[in-house]
Amino acid sequence: MENVKHDALFRPGSVAIIGASRTPGKVGYILTENVIESGFQGHIYPINPNAEEIQGLKCFSSILDVPEEVDLAVIAIPARHVPQVAEECGKKSVKALVVVSAGFKEIGREGAVLEAGLVEIGRKYGMRIQGPNCLGLIDTSTPLNLTFATAMPEKGRIGFISQSGALGTAVLDWVLAEDIGFHSFVSLGNKADLDEVDFIDALGEEDEVAVILLYLESIERGRRFIEVASRVVERKPVIILKGGTSSAGARAAGSHTGALVGSFLAYKTAFDKAGVILAESVEELFNHAITFTRQPVPMAEGIAIVTNAGGPGILATDLSEKMGLRLAGLSGETQNQLRQGLPAAAATSNPVDVLGDARADRYSFAMEKVLRDSHVNVVVVILTPQAMTESMATAEGLVELHGRFRGKPIVAVFMGGEEVGEASGHLTRHGIPCYAFPEKAIKTISALYDYARFLKEPENPPVRFRDVRPDRVREILDRVREDRRVVLLSHEAEAVVEAYGISVPDSRVAQSADAASRYAEELGFPVVLRIVSPDVLHKTDVGGVVLNLRSAEEVRNAFNGILASIARFMPRARIYGVMVYHMAPRGREMIIGMSQDVQFGPLVMFGLGGIYVNFLKDVSFRLAPLSEPEAREMMEETKAYALLKGIRGEPPSDTEALKNTILRVGQLFWYFPEIGDMDINHVIVYGWGEGCIALDVKMTLTKD
Repeated sequence: MENVKHDALFRPGSVAIIGASRTPGKVGYILTENVIESGFQGHIYPINPNAEEIQGLKCFSSILDVPEEVDLAVIAIPARHVPQVAEECGKKSVKALVVVSAGFKEIGREGAVLEAGLVEIGRKYGMRIQGPNCLGLIDTSTPLNLTFATAMPEKGRIGFISQSGALGTAVLDWVLAEDIGFHSFVSLGNKADLDEVDFIDALGEEDEVAVILLYLESIERGRRFIEVASRVVERKPVIILKGGTSSAGARAAGSHTGALVGSFLAYKTAFDKAGVILAESVEELFNHAITFTRQPVPMAEGIAIVTNAGGPGILATDLSEKMGLRLAGLSGETQNQLRQGLPAAAATSNPVDVLGDARADRYSFAMEKVLRDSHVNVVVVILTPQAMTESMATAEGLVELHGRFRGKPIVAVFMGGEEVGEASGHLTRHGIPCYAFPEKAIKTISALYDYARFLKEPENPPVRFRDVRPDRVREILDRVREDRRVVLLSHEAEAVVEAYGISVPDSRVAQSADAASRYAEELGFPVVLRIVSPDVLHKTDVGGVVLNLRSAEEVRNAFNGILASIARFMPRARIYGVMVYHMAPRGREMIIGMSQDVQFGPLVMFGLGGIYVNFLKDVSFRLAPLSEPEAREMMEETKAYALLKGIRGEPPSDTEALKNTILRVGQLFWYFPEIGDMDINHVIVYGWGEGCIALDVKMTLTKD
């Protein structure tokens, strides 16, 4: 978002409230009241042709009647009148609009036309528009409350962006009760103009914002989102709660890749690429946010757990391991000091069990020794109320230690409800997040580590191979379009991937049984026959493939058998011939595929190939273009990678050649977005140094 528009929304010198009302309870009344009570220092101009004064402020019939400049206008009138007043705002040189009025595209076609007209007016005058159908915005540092919510949150360091107005009001209500501070709150509404990308960009520039939270149901500008979020995440964490995770995303019928990818997977892949943290609930969203605003990012791996109860300590340990968090190995010196200062029955390895009769001084002793250990970079303190427990004194001791060990995050778990309520509140007020159960603490620490790891990752640009022939690919794709097809024939699809340096077997297209037998002799036995038809995608299912043919007679019989089988199962299929291949030697069968996601573009898939891919689903995804580490991670994430490395004395497969094939696929589909989806099933991988080969390439173009 341009700085002038950013300032106009969050730091305006003047605000006009179009639709201001004298009637308590009406949106226009609440908006005016909230702006006044927020302590806004700029000029406030109520606009209502039927009033001379509203809440002690001079009222104007039209924004055009305001004698001074107006930076920002909020509109709260019936939708049908919004375009007219937006036009007046444009003539007044208003910099930005916040349209809280409903009745636009959310109600159907008529509202969508109205909304499109509103956007055109904004573009005509250079006005940026938030909404329509939104709750408004809050900036506690300006201060400005331009919403019709019931109250304004305390000043804090959290920026919250919500696509749902109803969720926004509920969250604003909840944070007041939980004493959670906000820097800013933004309701996106219909996102007719300004969207989440603009506001992430804007809040990324706000030094007072330590963490950006979002509730989103959709992202329309997917690639731009990745670009902006990646840049902002370098400065501060971005945490998203995604609604609508079960909705259907990109699909490509006939493609294994398309069958396996859904909208949520595409979003998760995009979030991973951008370094965005994904939350699973509203509570988790704010748990993470509070920790990020109050605790440092871990300097290195290594968690220590200090507890007075074995069970919760074991639960925390188990979940840490499950989430890929490494427990610190305490040094011999630390363990000796713990043995000398703790009872003989205490556990002095990690987790450290100070026993159920531990008072505050024992907790402080153990905590200090653990925090001094160079192997420890995060500490989880678990307390359960028992007969000897001093919860408040223990909390005070933790606060004192937190002040001395600022570089290491401390997260507390005080279990027990009312009995530990005062102590929990003391910890929270002094910057130590405190949870009722270990699971929430460990999940939050996992988010801290996700962010820390992303920041430490070296910048790896996408791999670009120079030995590729995009001109050859363009020629093939243009010819397919001219033929009014979207499905490439087998030999066409293979020629496309071959132009990008991916090995394919020698082949010929035969129009007769005699030609097929002649080609087989030229290529060398054994051979494979495969039907060539844009209408037959899963060839094996309809008898369109015959393997391991070892003589000219077998080839003739197989050729005729394939045509007969297709005529029986798919009598209307267009037949372009039968492909003859030299049969490739056996190797590991993998799959590499691609599907175009409507928001984020080409998703590359890698996994275990063969007929079971849709059932076993041992696959991984990344967004193209790919870096070398991304391609390597794709392989390592699958269970099949253990097979590729070699098991029970078997030699390892050529994972380097496989990695390069994945990278080449990513480059191909980044440069040719009109390719809608593709499967290479099988990619046959041979022993180390022997390469891999692409068999049975299916490729479909987009229809537009």
